[in-house]
Amino acid sequence: MNFSLRVSLLLASLVSITGCAATSKPGTNQQSYVVKGVIREVRSKDAELVIRHEEIPGYMKAMTMPIAVKDRKLMSGLASNDIVQFKLIVTPDDGWIESIKKVGSESPDAPEPKPQFRPSRAVEELKVGDIMPDFTMTNELGKAVSLHSLKGNAVALTFIFTSCPFPTFCPLMSENFRKAQATLAADSSAPKNWRMWSVTIDPENDTPDVLKTYAARYKHDPKRWSFITGDLVEITALADHFGLKFWKASNSISHNLRTVVIDASGRIQAIVPENKWTADDLVGEIRKAAAAK
Repeated sequence: MNFSLRVSLLLASLVSITGCAATSKPGTNQQSYVVKGVIREVRSKDAELVIRHEEIPGYMKAMTMPIAVKDRKLMSGLASNDIVQFKLIVTPDDGWIESIKKVGSESPDAPEPKPQFRPSRAVEELKVGDIMPDFTMTNELGKAVSLHSLKGNAVALTFIFTSCPFPTFCPLMSENFRKAQATLAADSSAPKNWRMWSVTIDPENDTPDVLKTYAARYKHDPKRWSFITGDLVEITALADHFGLKFWKASNSISHNLRTVVIDASGRIQAIVPENKWTADDLVGEIRKAAAAK
């Protein structure tokens, strides 16, 4: 029996033993799932494991993503290519690994799920201080919108897709934008020249109507905050400018995170990786960007 087949049988046996059914903690909004996957990276400094996990039925498609480990001792002895079984805890605004056990190892040469091909165009990765190129997209109202038409405004831009369920990924980006919008709108001394874009990385499914419904969940003001779709080639180019990588394999999307602030003169002021920033951080960047000449 070859190694790949042994690994497949091992993972299959885990499904038959544990499944991925959710359990609820009485008196809380906390759900737990028993999940299997393969560690792709151990981030000891950030207390995170990047895991390629299989589908969690009823909750989330297969994905490769970083997941917080609140008890760092659980990470001891774990390494890339370890096959693991873990308990994933999810609340409305957080998610983490509560327990984890190594159950095998995957060959370093084992193939990753094959990403689906998509056309793209070559663009340079941008850095702070660069002039932001123009992009014309479509908002949740079905209207064409462009970045250059927003010159004179601070623009905060992030990437999401509406079916992403994990609370510290796309929902956190949208919630932080919602809080920033509310903070700026409630402050009479705040600048008035600011806008926000949430750009979908799943334009096939995130049509303007889908985005409009999603935007309503976050109480967006369409005069300030647009949810953006468009041609996949252009979305990929915009993402590539900032090191935002996303790929679809087996009909599921994996991605990292980027949030960008463009100042009123049209220059890139900040490129923020991942999800460690807060709504207050964003408000501070928007205030600074709105004052740029």
